[in-house]
Amino acid sequence: MKHKPPMTFWQIWNMCFGFLGIQFGFALQNANVSRIFQTLGAAMDQIPVLWIAAPLTGLIVQPIVGHYSDRTWTRLGRRRPYFLYGALLAGAALLLMPLSPVLWVAAGLLWILDASINVSMEPFRAFVADQLPPQQRAQGYSMQSFFIGVGAVVASLLPWLLAKAGVANTAAPGAIPPTVQYAFYAGAVVLVGAIVWTVLRTREYPPEVLESFADAPAPVAHAAPPAARDALPWLVAGGGLAAWVALGSLAKELYVLAGGLLVYGAALVVLARSRTGNAFTQIMADLHAMPAAMRRLAVVQFFSWFALFAMWIYTTAAVTQVHFGSSDTASAAYNEGANWVGLLFAAYNGFAALAAIVIPWMVARIGLRWSHFANLWIGGAALLSFLVIRDPDWLLASMVGVGFAWASILSLPYALLSDSLPAKKMGVYMGIFNFFIVIPQLLAASVLGLLLKTFAGNQPIWALAIGGISFLVAGLAVLRVAEPQPAAATEAVA
Repeated sequence: MKHKPPMTFWQIWNMCFGFLGIQFGFALQNANVSRIFQTLGAAMDQIPVLWIAAPLTGLIVQPIVGHYSDRTWTRLGRRRPYFLYGALLAGAALLLMPLSPVLWVAAGLLWILDASINVSMEPFRAFVADQLPPQQRAQGYSMQSFFIGVGAVVASLLPWLLAKAGVANTAAPGAIPPTVQYAFYAGAVVLVGAIVWTVLRTREYPPEVLESFADAPAPVAHAAPPAARDALPWLVAGGGLAAWVALGSLAKELYVLAGGLLVYGAALVVLARSRTGNAFTQIMADLHAMPAAMRRLAVVQFFSWFALFAMWIYTTAAVTQVHFGSSDTASAAYNEGANWVGLLFAAYNGFAALAAIVIPWMVARIGLRWSHFANLWIGGAALLSFLVIRDPDWLLASMVGVGFAWASILSLPYALLSDSLPAKKMGVYMGIFNFFIVIPQLLAASVLGLLLKTFAGNQPIWALAIGGISFLVAGLAVLRVAEPQPAAATEAVA
């Protein structure tokens, strides 16, 4: 069997350039959507629920896009149609979101924006594996990480930079400041332009050519299909929780968690009784049969992304209230603090780009598991430091730790997983792996507001403390994951 020819530096650059646009849109969303929600009148305990649209959409979209992109071939290729159409929808959502007249419109546009970004983003991971020979894949993922850093830094800084350039940073009560509006308009242009560049400047192997290459990992052996009784614990737990909420003993936000448990239980019943193959049953079968390494990494991803989601939702509210002394969204102090959060988010992405240079050195000396453990604990200490730091300038030091955790989360779980995924199911397994990014976000959106209201007097700073503890738990969980063989680990981070 033949091998894929190596690609040049500029071919890899063109292939990954679209990630600049994807991350530009994603960073604008993370740094500014809570600000938009607060400006449009959202109460503190409503913010996590309003964010539910984003992870719920990802949970549905990611495996479906992965499944169908594995089976697609059009004039544009296999993965590129998903890049392009997702980018066009995301660009439209970015243009419209800062014009939202009321809160429910902004929440709906977040749903569209996140779904569209997911349609573009998920095939990109599989795109690298499709196009590059094994010895260049690490270079491809490193290039993606570079564009992630650049896009996130510039996008997070945009409102702050526009304010420094003289653009108005405040508006009438209930109106989005011009700095945020113009940042979103610029984001739409960058997102669509970067994706179009990748679509026009790359090519894809036809399926028959791709299957003829000799670089595919061995297929994963399928586990026995589940029995209907395997669904019973999920159905009982979901039904019991829903009944508890309905009786008025628990917050309504927990209906989301109850619904998730019931849906998964019902899906297991359908899979157990199904005698035909379709997209749903195939995705569920792949989920049921996922490799052992993925199962253990799922726990690590769960706690890592719970921490990140807590940070993304609550940093603006925490910093404006604690470090700038205002929760009034029309005040100069609040908007100055919100812009400072954009700068902090830019900083952690910049520090992540520097951390990406250090992490291979760490891996060479202490291995993948211990490197990821160390970086997650550094990130945990960084979020916990928000409790004691009062000078907002010193929060930049905390962002160093967050940057190390972020760089590690973007790379080392994939390095630990790299030898377990069958080539023919690369897209669907990338989508399934992202379940364990989405599920903790759904849980965070369901329970964080309740936890703060019940135990922390609705003080958003404590959400960051919860995130810090979650990072520490993720670090302990990664020690259960087997270390790849030295040769595989070296190739994964070279």
